Amino acid sequence: QVQLVESGGGLVQAGGSLRLSCVASTRTFSINDMGWYRQAPGKQRELVADISSGGSTNYADSVKGRFTISRDNAKNTVYLQMNSLKPEDTAVYYCKAVWLGLNYWGQGTQVTVSS
Repeated sequence: QVQLVESGGGLVQAGGSLRLSCVASTRTFSINDMGWYRQAPGKQRELVADISSGGSTNYADSVKGRFTISRDNAKNTVYLQMNSLKPEDTAVYYCKAVWLGLNYWGQGTQVTVSS
């Protein structure tokens, strides 16, 4: 069982930055993939970025060049640095971990970008 707790969301003006954190209850070096997803009102949940245990990253086209995902296994934490935020980035952001073949999700953190 893996519990994930996100933090760092909030209200920011367009062009601003936020850093999301996701702390896992188990050692992240044992977790395969970790990622960030988001869900805007009325839309499906979508991948924002993910990172493998080896450090390989993958980004949605809409965030490439603006967002950076990283993980610190010593702190059991994955981060999402979000720069140059746009109103269309407004959503609930969820952390996901794949551990022993199962998907685990955090409770989500709200990010609101005002124009």
